[in-house]
Amino acid sequence: MHLVGRIYLDTDEGVLLAGQRVHLLEAIERHGSIQKAAKELGLSYKAAWDAVNSMNNLCDQPLVLREVGGRRGGGSQLTEHGRNMIKLFRAVEAEYQRALDKLGGNLTDMRNFNRLLNRFSMKTSARNQFRGVVSALIQGPLNFEVRMRLDDWNEIVAVVTNESAENLELRVGMEVFALVKAPSVLLITDTQAKLSTRNKLWGTVYDLQMGPVNAEVTVALPSGKTVVAVVTRDSVEELGLAVGVPVCAAFKSSSVILAVTS
Repeated sequence: MHLVGRIYLDTDEGVLLAGQRVHLLEAIERHGSIQKAAKELGLSYKAAWDAVNSMNNLCDQPLVLREVGGRRGGGSQLTEHGRNMIKLFRAVEAEYQRALDKLGGNLTDMRNFNRLLNRFSMKTSARNQFRGVVSALIQGPLNFEVRMRLDDWNEIVAVVTNESAENLELRVGMEVFALVKAPSVLLITDTQAKLSTRNKLWGTVYDLQMGPVNAEVTVALPSGKTVVAVVTRDSVEELGLAVGVPVCAAFKSSSVILAVTS
């Protein structure tokens, strides 16, 4: 048995990458297209599209720039930041593998060791995953209001119990991840509408996928990050949603799940 490690790269610039996604970035660089990159890697277009959205959302600067035109139109290219992250990832990966090769000769029970490592990994079903920095903590009798700076334009507000805040060891200035399920996101086009939701992220419709009952709407924010919402077909028609239409992605502070890395 050969010991092979999987690297998740988190730099001071806030970039989070994994091996499969680096392959996707490299393919996009070669083809100038998410669709062609997905085909080369044997991925569905949706999986590749979601991966690009996730990477851009988890980084301070976008790794991939896409021309407006929806899922089937326009092209894609890596930013200089994206290219630099690939180089850094590959350099770290090579050093890491050399260290594992030396360590592997001393492991007497590699199967048990591998099972242990697998328990440390975590995946989430939440479509929206954002990286940010805690900008404020406001404690109440039962709950903490947590404000997370998403980018230069937006802030996300979450409400967690005092116990959760203590368990996560939340503090101002620390990195935190906000998870929001797509069905929890409301879409609004009326700029004068008054809502009780604390989180209101304005952008434009970047992609619209219609299903028999529901539609998946991707909203592009000014920073290049995206928010995915699932709404009914009737709502799409009533709001007049189409690619390029200004829209607000709104969600309650109680719909935000916070996570931190150990």
